[in-house]
Amino acid sequence: MCSYFCTSNVSYNQANVIYRDGLPVFIVPLPSRQENCEFTLKPITHTVGDFLKFLKEEDGGIDRSAIYSEDGTRISGSTTIDVLLRSNFIVSINEKQYPITPPEIGIKDSEHIAGLSDIKTLIAHLHSQLNSNKRTKILSWVGLGLMGFQFGFLARLTWWEYSWDIMEPVTYFVTYGTTMAMYAYFVITRQEYIFPDVKDREFLLSFYKGAKKCQLDVTKYNPA
Repeated sequence: MCSYFCTSNVSYNQANVIYRDGLPVFIVPLPSRQENCEFTLKPITHTVGDFLKFLKEEDGGIDRSAIYSEDGTRISGSTTIDVLLRSNFIVSINEKQYPITPPEIGIKDSEHIAGLSDIKTLIAHLHSQLNSNKRTKILSWVGLGLMGFQFGFLARLTWWEYSWDIMEPVTYFVTYGTTMAMYAYFVITRQEYIFPDVKDREFLLSFYKGAKKCQLDVTKYNPA
């Protein structure tokens, strides 16, 4: 939700947009209360539809509300706030219209905000392709299934096909082979074979592989 508060200190019947703490604040007159109300919106995540919804939630006397461009074209509800602030627009509430000219800071920062929006879209695309958490969970369950199959297979050979005297050296070599595999993992990765660490490593491998495929420079956005 947006944050807002109402005030009568600003001239009524005028709408405006200012920037406070890096966020755009829409100052809009409310018809029922006869006072201005401030709506603080998030440029990338909030849309025109969100803004109009916030207006109606704050003042039940608003029957119709819309936002138009200077040439009278209605701006769709899916348009993000950062796109809206790149040019002049008109807020229409009931029968009144309020022209708004975004401040210069909004125009100067529009390219930067657009870049952040592109990054957000790229990360969402990356997440949809990777689904890395799901992959690591599948690998964990596959590993458990293989261990269960191995246990059942050795148990059948021990009690049905052969005897413990025959299977004892077999189980020894299976155990020793597992130990060798875990030591080989340490030699290759320089990390102990600890299950949470193995899971994190598989996740990172999948993440960087997907990032490379999507041409996302992860090192650019990692903290120094």
